Amino acid sequence: MDLPRWWIGVLVFSFLANFSSAENVIVPGATWTDTSGNVIQAHGGGFLKVGSTFFWFGEDKSSNDLFFHAVSCYSSTDLINWSRQNNALTPISGTMISSSNIVERPKVLFNKKNSEFVMWFHSDVSGYKSAMVGVATAKSPCGPYTYKGSWKPLGKDSRDMGLFQDAAQTSYLLYASDNNQNFKIARLDADYHNVTTVVATLSGSTLEAPGIIKRNNAYFLFASHTTGFAPNPNKWFQSEFVSGTWSAQSDLATPALNTFFSQNAFDMPLGSNGIYMGDRWRSTLLGSSRYMWLPIDFSSGKPKLVQADVWSVNIGAGTFSVAKGTTFEAESGTLAGGAKLLTDSGFSAGKGVGFLGKGGTVTINNVQGNGAGQWVALYYANGDSTWRSATVSVNGGSTVTVDQPNTGSGHVILSVPVKLNLRSGANSITIASNQNTFAGDLDKITVYTQG
Repeated sequence: MDLPRWWIGVLVFSFLANFSSAENVIVPGATWTDTSGNVIQAHGGGFLKVGSTFFWFGEDKSSNDLFFHAVSCYSSTDLINWSRQNNALTPISGTMISSSNIVERPKVLFNKKNSEFVMWFHSDVSGYKSAMVGVATAKSPCGPYTYKGSWKPLGKDSRDMGLFQDAAQTSYLLYASDNNQNFKIARLDADYHNVTTVVATLSGSTLEAPGIIKRNNAYFLFASHTTGFAPNPNKWFQSEFVSGTWSAQSDLATPALNTFFSQNAFDMPLGSNGIYMGDRWRSTLLGSSRYMWLPIDFSSGKPKLVQADVWSVNIGAGTFSVAKGTTFEAESGTLAGGAKLLTDSGFSAGKGVGFLGKGGTVTINNVQGNGAGQWVALYYANGDSTWRSATVSVNGGSTVTVDQPNTGSGHVILSVPVKLNLRSGANSITIASNQNTFAGDLDKITVYTQG
């Protein structure tokens, strides 16, 4: 059988990936590296499955600014280990996709009629004053894509956007319009190069960052509200038809958690459930924004995000499994320096440890290790309006630093992951040693054997 040249390249990358250090779990909020060991740069991502291979398209933010540097393209057969391919789209001077313009949220569909891959994206200028879509096409998943142009769909604004393709290959643009006040769904033409008509409008909804999953005979729309890079409680809506009447909004997770400090980017079906693929944006250092992927549980008939520090996915079976760890309460550790016990109903056992850093530490003893790298989740509260960080040391060794986004309140608890090398047997983990700033208030840590 003759294979297309682009497919041969993907097979080579997949073959080489088998000889690299492979992960077997998804760790939301962790630094995610590709099979070459480089941090994955694919923010605001879109996903497409071709055969048994997934392709991940996203914004390369390695320069830590808003401007367009590349739409990256990664491939994977397991959604965990990703190989970087050639860039799918790169700047063209003198156009709306120059390096002084903005290209965000790339999404790709395959058009069977033309045997063509079609990319849509939010196309804009500095200050987000143009509010356009852009379209590019290619004959292979990673392209490179040929830019076709940017415009306002049907003459109206389009900012944060997504795409949805139904089983019959009818496809739709999902987009924030009218200065982000109204959310619209427009049908694409037969070539997927433009839109033909608006089929649904959620007036006054102030929604962006959309995605749709169809489950059984219902459509579920996921989206955030419009708070820039700051997180908010993402919502879901239900309808019998894409062009039908959509339900009132419902929360995807506990509202105070602000969707585990993330914003929706893409939503993928997984058997009878799904996967929420979001971004944990860091506006002051965009290239260090992390990916928050979490299972969407439909077992009740309604979608709900599953809190998971570490989890795995079985693509063939269409299932997910959340890892179980061993939890150590912070207040049971050994306090030193200025560290103090705190009492708050937000903590898992009503108590935690604060004033960590600037001499204050807490050491958690008798943590059993397996002699290999293990994921550890730090549960903390950070009531500041900015991020904090915490140092972590094992058995008195060198420290690693873990970023701690603001949790919105000192009563709200989030978790952040860190990978630690624990020796086989008992270990001591110290939080905030040699730290000149204050860390978040520590509720507990959970230690996992996976990783």
